[in-house]
Amino acid sequence: MRLLSRICVPTGLLSLWLLTTPTLGQQPTPKPAATSTKATPTPTTAKPTKPAAGSAMPASATPAPKTTSKAPATGTTRPTATPTTSPNVLATPKVITVSRPASPPVKPQPPLPQYMGSSDPSMRYQNGKTLIEQARYDLAMQELQPITAPAAQFARGPEAAYLYAVAASRAKKWAEAEQMLNLLRNEYSKWPGLSDALFLQAQVSFEQSEPDNALQVLSQIPAGQLEAERAAMEATYLPRIKDKVLFQTLVQKYPQDAAVARTYAGKLVNDGWYTDADKAQLSQLISQYNLDKARYMPRPTAVKKSSYNVAVLLPFEFADPSWETRRKNQFVVDLYAGLRLAQDSLQREGHPVQLFAYDTGADTLQLKQVLALPELASMDMIIGPVYKSGSKLVARYAQQRQIVCINPLSQDGDLVLDNGWHYLFEPSYVTQAKQAAQFALTTFPSRTAIVLHDNSKDETAFAQAYKTAYEALGGKVQVLRRLDASSDEALEASITDVDFRTTGHLVIASDARKIGPLVFKQMQAQSVRVPLIASAAWLDNPRVSLGQLNNREVYFMHPKYLDRSAPGVRRFRQLYLQQQHLPPSVFAFTGFELLYYFGQQLHQYGPTFQQNLAASGPVSGAVFQGIGYPAGAHDNQYVPFTKLTRLELEVLNPVGLR
Repeated sequence: MRLLSRICVPTGLLSLWLLTTPTLGQQPTPKPAATSTKATPTPTTAKPTKPAAGSAMPASATPAPKTTSKAPATGTTRPTATPTTSPNVLATPKVITVSRPASPPVKPQPPLPQYMGSSDPSMRYQNGKTLIEQARYDLAMQELQPITAPAAQFARGPEAAYLYAVAASRAKKWAEAEQMLNLLRNEYSKWPGLSDALFLQAQVSFEQSEPDNALQVLSQIPAGQLEAERAAMEATYLPRIKDKVLFQTLVQKYPQDAAVARTYAGKLVNDGWYTDADKAQLSQLISQYNLDKARYMPRPTAVKKSSYNVAVLLPFEFADPSWETRRKNQFVVDLYAGLRLAQDSLQREGHPVQLFAYDTGADTLQLKQVLALPELASMDMIIGPVYKSGSKLVARYAQQRQIVCINPLSQDGDLVLDNGWHYLFEPSYVTQAKQAAQFALTTFPSRTAIVLHDNSKDETAFAQAYKTAYEALGGKVQVLRRLDASSDEALEASITDVDFRTTGHLVIASDARKIGPLVFKQMQAQSVRVPLIASAAWLDNPRVSLGQLNNREVYFMHPKYLDRSAPGVRRFRQLYLQQQHLPPSVFAFTGFELLYYFGQQLHQYGPTFQQNLAASGPVSGAVFQGIGYPAGAHDNQYVPFTKLTRLELEVLNPVGLR
């Protein structure tokens, strides 16, 4: 998530930090998929074949592709809808191997400032500035914090407090940033740079999903100051609001804010929010704010149909018959097989959907050629793709064409940040963290926590989101620490000095196999049995026995939990074995649940079902524990938590008891 704080104050001493701050609204450069180093096969100019009208066979008439199928012959055939066990594929050209450029040498870290922790406030102030410039934000916060309070009697206390808030914001420690900005506003209310503090506090509020507070703070900035920056901030954050009722409240509360009205009108016509009940308000907004009628003309209400067309964009890679590719893409075959079984189930219930599958290959070039096909714009829903770079392309396409798109596997909430037509089937890492914080608050009597996390982007985002959510609920995270997994010694050193005896529970955001034994070893050394929240991947860790997990108070975040004794799971397994002659993987279950759930939404509400999703809470899934997108969420908001009891997993928060 991009940092948007503007860093300059009237003294001019802080303006240099603006050079290291990304431009508002700047988009990250998409990274190429790292799944293949081969050039993309070039399709023929002909478009994929659709079944002719009146002769189209339902996709359920043929089983899903299996890895045991013979690879299709090379030729000039086209990618077809609903591939069968012998699918047509893109023509296979000469394969060109692309060599990767040598990695650039790693730049050495600049030396730390001298006299860290000095008793001289001026030295600490200069060190804090240097550490921010070096992107050592945690150290900058440690250096600046003692000189921020009025009791320190430091002449540059307001600037130090502001710099501390900047460092906290760049470290995504929003709670710490907000606390310091409140101190700055209350204790240094006459500081000339207060407008910059207000601007930064508005960003912090937006980042914490508090748009009302953010707009209130922005309104306190004197007229004529930071107007361009304020407009850019609203343009960046307002489109991310997913709750229509909340946005309606903002429109009423800030009638003079044209950006709020304009963004809301845009969401009505572009994000599937518009209903006939919004006609009068939209007309009023167009008139009051002089909006372009042509641009804000609502899309005609989609007519319900007896059958819906669903495009499936997956990297089948039929043009590469190698054993390595077949094995690598087994999850794709399983996912599609689950979709096909859901199609059969919907057909039997009188809710037919037609699947049109397209091979997107392993990179974005082939995907772009699929997106250029005219027929894709006539689809009622899109499923896929699975790789991040391709997901961004399809999300943009779906938004432009106003077609709901479902990403089947990603847990990256940034993909659906400001797109009303893009959904994640999975709960994002941030959602899992928020749900874990709520679960901890209602489960553990003590309201203190220690959070340890890997250095990856996802685990870091999870840990910070957990801290923010837990403390917003009234808890306190005593320690938030990154684990050094570079070696066993470094990992052990990361937790040796952590005192588990003083905390209410422990959260481990790491699937590393060696972390479990080390945590239990440390608990034993400290003679403590503190509750622990961890990923369900710990259940598959051979270094930790089920007996250890059973005998300790370990709780698992388990989005893909399957109750093998449930009728829906048993029935699906039976049907899958009959068709595939293999037991279903979790990807097969995922494909089934995804299409079965969203296929029902299509038939119940039509292809623009966003507001109906937002108005309903999580419901029990056909095979998984639950699924739901309440309050405008675009990733699944239900996360099951499980615990071993007598070596059997038990769901502690079933959908009906949330």
